[in-house]
Amino acid sequence: MSKPVLLWLRQDLRLSDQAALTAAASEGPVIPVYILDDESPRQWAMGGAARWWLHHSLSRLDESLRDKGSRLILRRGKSVDVLAALAKEVGASRIHALHHYEPWWRNAEKAVARLLDLCLHDGGLLLPPGAVRTGAGGMYRIYTPFARAVMEHMPPPPPHPAPAHIEAPTQWPKSESLESWALLPTKPDWAPGFAKDWTPGEKGARANVANFLDEAGDYPTARNLPSIEGTSRLSAHLHFGEVTPAYVWHRVESSGHDATIFLKELIWRDYAHVQICELPTYGSANARTDFDRLNWRDLREAGPDFTAWKTGRTGYPIVDAGMRQLWMTGWMHNRVRMIAASFLIKHLLIDWRHGARWFWDTLVDADYANNSVNWQWVAGSGVDANLFTRIMAPLTQSDKFDAADYIREWVPELADLSDAVIHDPDAHGARASNYPAKIIGHREGRERALEAYRRSKG
Repeated sequence: MSKPVLLWLRQDLRLSDQAALTAAASEGPVIPVYILDDESPRQWAMGGAARWWLHHSLSRLDESLRDKGSRLILRRGKSVDVLAALAKEVGASRIHALHHYEPWWRNAEKAVARLLDLCLHDGGLLLPPGAVRTGAGGMYRIYTPFARAVMEHMPPPPPHPAPAHIEAPTQWPKSESLESWALLPTKPDWAPGFAKDWTPGEKGARANVANFLDEAGDYPTARNLPSIEGTSRLSAHLHFGEVTPAYVWHRVESSGHDATIFLKELIWRDYAHVQICELPTYGSANARTDFDRLNWRDLREAGPDFTAWKTGRTGYPIVDAGMRQLWMTGWMHNRVRMIAASFLIKHLLIDWRHGARWFWDTLVDADYANNSVNWQWVAGSGVDANLFTRIMAPLTQSDKFDAADYIREWVPELADLSDAVIHDPDAHGARASNYPAKIIGHREGRERALEAYRRSKG
């Protein structure tokens, strides 16, 4: 029997349309390994909500592998050290894996390649970064021309099926138990509602795609209406690689609906990854350095406001509904994410990085590229971003996008209020006794933000 080949899995937890698996399986026995590596990412180690998802996704991936005659080996530690030790243990010299573009994974890939024969494959994006370039040969910084260039290469190649069988080695190396990793919260269990909303794993991902197909035609309007949650809810599946954007593209494009707006959201995901390739510190540093002069409020003074935002007690029903949905389900409707982020950055004048870190820990779909680029888009500090001076009015947004039922679901203190009142109960003298007053007025917050921005311009 030929020497075994290692399959290094990270955010690509699937068997279908998995180029690294296909290549490894063509060479002989395959040892799939997932490494819980909190050392390489350092401050960007996976957050709590994502760990809940990871536990269930790994469990289902192991089941799928066993159906193919294989299994999943679990190890914990720094990726380069674990892979080097495992390769020596089983007599493997070659490793297959998919490219990943987070800065810590790019560094880990370089370190592994110095020790072992690492074969990297594409498959996590529609196009690998650099596949489309500007007329001058550079990487795109602005989304719109980037999207036009990507569309010229679409549709992506059709996805490949999973192999019928995966050859096993003569002897399996030892594996750590998933339970020993303690990925699920226990003291306390803050995720009892997650399982009602989510089914991690490849089968769950494909079921979510199928469910979305009937709604794809309504997406251009419905995606902005939190009360009906007309989004695809595929973000976590895509982040963990349980389904590929190519698979989603082909299924949605063949649905018979005009899906252009949705498909451009998949392109936005590619765009975000291009930006972190160009600016690896996008999650911790302003992409526009002029924002370094903006005088954010110190959390020693703004701490109570930050706590009110995190716990959904700001007195702004649409913001509070979103933050409570996030805590209860590990997810928030996209329109409400923008409203909640804008409120923190501009009404409360709290540095976007504090909000981004909170989302990193509480979102099941926490993705370095998407989270960083989206927060900097709202802040105005990104390379292609909304203007800081365009300040969302949360009360107006709530009414405009018909969020009354959404508020009733997540802010039950206000459930008995009418549609005309629920968006701003303070203004109608209808605030429930157990619901907080606004922590800051809209005009007051707006003027403070604009004044801080003017001062930063000197």
